Amino acid sequence: MAGTSGKPGNTPHRLEETAQNAGHRAQETASSVAHRASEAASQVGHRASEVASQAGHRAEEALSNVGEGMSSLGSQLRQNAPQGGMLGQASSAVASRLEQGGRYLQEHNVRDMADDFTSVVRSYPMAALGVGFGVGFLLGMALTRRS
Repeated sequence: MAGTSGKPGNTPHRLEETAQNAGHRAQETASSVAHRASEAASQVGHRASEVASQAGHRAEEALSNVGEGMSSLGSQLRQNAPQGGMLGQASSAVASRLEQGGRYLQEHNVRDMADDFTSVVRSYPMAALGVGFGVGFLLGMALTRRS
């Protein structure tokens, strides 16, 4: 055979060996890429978890601050409002509700509030639907007036 060198049966064997080597390298590359993608996804997941945790802590801190403000407002209302008569009774009731709401916000976290909200909705589903529709209607009206 003109133009070929080496043993005649050697060429197909070398082609097969080259193809196998290419296949192994492709598998190694794919495995490496998959491993790197897995590591990247894991890092993104951890970072997202950290961000969510920080946001949760900030939300709980904000709720606690609002609770302190409500309690303080209730105390000021109680001190400055008239003590007797119909106005005194109304201001005392409002002050008590503000103080109770403030304590609730200070003592409970977001998870507790979500659980309480869920139990209220389960206890009063029709009222919850009515409130939801009402709030949606008012938001819709407010947004269409601005446009």
